[in-house]
Amino acid sequence: MKATATFLRYGVGFDIGKDTIHVCVSVMDTTGKVTVKGTTKLVNKAAAFSGLMTWLGKHCKQTDLPVRYVMEATGVYHETLAWYLFTKDQSVSVVLPNKAKHYLKSLGLKSKNDRIDAQGLARMTLEQQLPLWQPLSKNIYSLRMLTRQHQRLQELKTQSQNQKHSIEYSQFSDGFILKQLDNLITLYDRQLTEISQAINDLLDDDQPLREGIDRLSAIKGLGRLSAATLVAETNGFTGFENVRQLVSFAGYDVVENQSGKHIGKTRISKKGNSRIRRILHLPALNAVRFGEPGCAALYERVYSRSRIKMKAYVAVQKKLLTLCYALWRNGSEYEPSYSPTTTKNVSDQAKKIVPTSGTTQDQEAEAILSHR
Repeated sequence: MKATATFLRYGVGFDIGKDTIHVCVSVMDTTGKVTVKGTTKLVNKAAAFSGLMTWLGKHCKQTDLPVRYVMEATGVYHETLAWYLFTKDQSVSVVLPNKAKHYLKSLGLKSKNDRIDAQGLARMTLEQQLPLWQPLSKNIYSLRMLTRQHQRLQELKTQSQNQKHSIEYSQFSDGFILKQLDNLITLYDRQLTEISQAINDLLDDDQPLREGIDRLSAIKGLGRLSAATLVAETNGFTGFENVRQLVSFAGYDVVENQSGKHIGKTRISKKGNSRIRRILHLPALNAVRFGEPGCAALYERVYSRSRIKMKAYVAVQKKLLTLCYALWRNGSEYEPSYSPTTTKNVSDQAKKIVPTSGTTQDQEAEAILSHR
């Protein structure tokens, strides 16, 4: 008689839109087979989530089996459901749309709709060990909104300044438009000042958060706003098992283009949080300009090898990011003169990853983490 396969775990996939959520419940057995147990659609409102849990209870009948939930990071539309499940002590994973897209393509599905996407996500959480989602703390969540608003206002101010400059140097100028642009620039300046004050007030009310950001600000070229943005966009550097995951999250991971005799350009992926790369642009310039020891040396090393200034500055940006990760994770004070080679209690294994001219920035950060 053929043995009956037993179920291992349930997977619930959510395809989330602004107004509706498509849900699929699947189960995996000991043979690796995935079976769809049910699908439904509900309104994306908190009032409908209790009914969702009732519906899930009818389809996840074996209460002794683990249940994993997965959804895509769709702007802010997924946050209400993710928070609800988190408060119910459920195992929730939030994946980047790009990762989910490539997984669904690997299944060879020819059609695409919300129901199929939910089914694919449920299968994804059954077949892969996805990291669990950790929500932002209230203060970091507020800090993220403030720093992003500061960025938007700064971009609008720059646009108005560029438009004013263009009109002033055009063949025919218009005083009325220039006056409006001056009023807009004045308004943006006032709002930027208010946002900066709100950020300072938030940090003054949260001593651990303020102290951590001030430690990062001790790096030459990295101001308080830049450090606050890094902390906000990375959720206080949580959710990263190692520095390589952080580098990939920010889009600084290296992508090679080589096949056979073809050797293309090696570049960073830029598939990550663009706000981190944007906020590190000026600090990298300033760190080199002000002679920050590690950053200036790295810049000279990369520039002498590539003769491309921006490539060298991007390397400095990556170093600043990994350095901030090391300082935040260890709660250490920044020491500009610190070098693993001058530390007396360096293990033999650690000596192998002392930064040299050919050492990657991942290794530099790992060296810092292992000795501080």
